[in-house]
Amino acid sequence: MGGADIDRLIALLARLPGLGPRSARRAALALLRQPQTRMLPLAHAMEQAARSVRTCSSCGNLDTRDPCTICTDPARDRGLVCVVETVGDLWALERAGVHRGVYQVLGGTLSALAGTGPDDLNLAPLLARLDEGGVREVILALGATVEGAATTHWLQDRLAGFDVPVSRVGQGVPMGGALDVLDDGTLAAALTARKICS
Repeated sequence: MGGADIDRLIALLARLPGLGPRSARRAALALLRQPQTRMLPLAHAMEQAARSVRTCSSCGNLDTRDPCTICTDPARDRGLVCVVETVGDLWALERAGVHRGVYQVLGGTLSALAGTGPDDLNLAPLLARLDEGGVREVILALGATVEGAATTHWLQDRLAGFDVPVSRVGQGVPMGGALDVLDDGTLAAALTARKICS
């Protein structure tokens, strides 16, 4: 197509989530058309991030500090811990501005197919927080998948020994969602999690 360097760039871009070969070619072309204003600044930012970003030892977030900005924010409610699967889930909740507590990123869910067991989850920091006291509630905010449900149930059992309420996020009909386009599992979860109108 355009030489080994271009082919390598396209192949590396195609490995990114959400980019297939065609999208990777379009992205590579956009970068190569303006290397001074697009490609070089991107390469510099990626190099800087690779050097400075680390995993927070307290919650599992990605940040340039350890502990991260969220964990060190004095305005955060440390008594409210939201457990999520990935850093992407944490970022989504932060973007929505709906959680003012702290987080625990598990780094995955239980999955026999993927070979992910309890020891593979980043749970030790949460257990340490619970042992120290001061946690008033643990919110399980895991995905509505088979693996997410299995992990939620396992966590509820694992955390039952602590004198802390464990809740989980509601699941069901999304805002703006029409019932006739939702899958059966979502509809069942919505009906099961219904609330009395007051």
